[in-house]
Amino acid sequence: MQPINGKNRVPMKQRESTCLIKNTTKGKLPSLPFERIKKDIVGASYELSLVFVTASRGRTLNKTYRRKDAPANILTFPLDDSLGEIFITPSEAKKDAPKFGRTYKEFLADLFIHGLFHLKGDAHGSRMKRHEASVRRKFNLE
Repeated sequence: MQPINGKNRVPMKQRESTCLIKNTTKGKLPSLPFERIKKDIVGASYELSLVFVTASRGRTLNKTYRRKDAPANILTFPLDDSLGEIFITPSEAKKDAPKFGRTYKEFLADLFIHGLFHLKGDAHGSRMKRHEASVRRKFNLE
């Protein structure tokens, strides 16, 4: 699978961070320690592209890759053992947060953490939930 956002990929030696964050929405994102969380879960050398997309783009990606005609709050694409992409739809996260008893900022962090564990190879289950809770505590995101 080719990186979805890979056409702009810069070799690691030419950039400071291995966590590239792009907000393609018009909205402002809450301040979260994305790079530190990424480093904690998948490691410093893991190359991650984190893209915040509109509901329209989230719907297109979800339809293309999961055959679901609705915007996803998160889509995770592990491309190999040390490279992956996460797409988050902030407007969907904002709508979904109350369903989980979380603020928008907390739920955005939850989605990001959840996606990183999928990139690491974890599947849904009690083990993954424990790991996610541990990271939330570590970064004071409870």
